[in-house]
Amino acid sequence: MKFNEFIDHTLLKANAQEEQIEKLCYEAQVHKFKSVCVNPCWISKCKELLKDSDVLVCTVIGFPLGASTKEVKLFEAKDAIAKGADELDMVINIGALKDKKFECVEEEIKALAEVAHNADKVLKVIIETCLLTDSEKSKVSKLALSAGADFVKTSTGFSTGGATVSDVKLMRKAVDSSIGVKASGGVKSAETAQQMIAAGATRLGTSSGIEIVAGKSAAGGDY
Repeated sequence: MKFNEFIDHTLLKANAQEEQIEKLCYEAQVHKFKSVCVNPCWISKCKELLKDSDVLVCTVIGFPLGASTKEVKLFEAKDAIAKGADELDMVINIGALKDKKFECVEEEIKALAEVAHNADKVLKVIIETCLLTDSEKSKVSKLALSAGADFVKTSTGFSTGGATVSDVKLMRKAVDSSIGVKASGGVKSAETAQQMIAAGATRLGTSSGIEIVAGKSAAGGDY
């Protein structure tokens, strides 16, 4: 299997430096990854570095806690698009979901989806599975689908756990084949990547893309 077309080549560490971002973009072009996923301050840099390639620029919104207000997330999304982002990975308001404020969660996702789609961009919804019950995972996946999101995504990679095969299966079942499922956090080997795809993932968020396409396993890392 050609994994490269599934991979969002990711560098979201707080201490990421320009030289590392340049390397990330170079690797993404060489290996023909789907996108690079970076913090918003690097969007313009990546857009310039990738202007002659098919690699997309993905960024994060309300990251990593999801606890920003809807208005702040909307501003972030509009600013990211203005700077050249092709895809937006937003974190839901996790506390609101756990408080069963489903209308609030859905309205926020819908507002972000409208901003993204009005600019012909893609919205992925990070639900942070490690903090949710199975019932909550299924519920929020369905809310994301109803709100118009393009993907549901397992994890930020910065909480207490990352993607699992069982969570990907659960999310895929919740949204059927209507939208994408992105597995992120702990996807560090070709074997794990294959398992996630077999479970229903259509995108992989990982900092181990080089190792995955080489059929190797990456040690360490937080994403």
